[in-house]
Amino acid sequence: MYIGAVHRTQVYLEEAHYQALRSRARREGKTIAALIREMLDRYLAPGGAAGGPDPFDRVIGVGKGDGAAVAENYEEYLYGGKI
Repeated sequence: MYIGAVHRTQVYLEEAHYQALRSRARREGKTIAALIREMLDRYLAPGGAAGGPDPFDRVIGVGKGDGAAVAENYEEYLYGGKI
């Protein structure tokens, strides 16, 4: 049960997502909204997908110099497997 303010929102789902949620909700005897709230709780929890380490932290102290290479090409270092 949630304590505090509750906000109603609207989300557009692709058909496949909607059908998968609908099917799972029926199997578990829950509403789609309850499933989405549970998924958000897990996703936003420490150690969850959104609570993991910041990839930017990996570039701190990786080399010598003035940092120009990292500053100019940070996306490659963060997401391109360069480290």
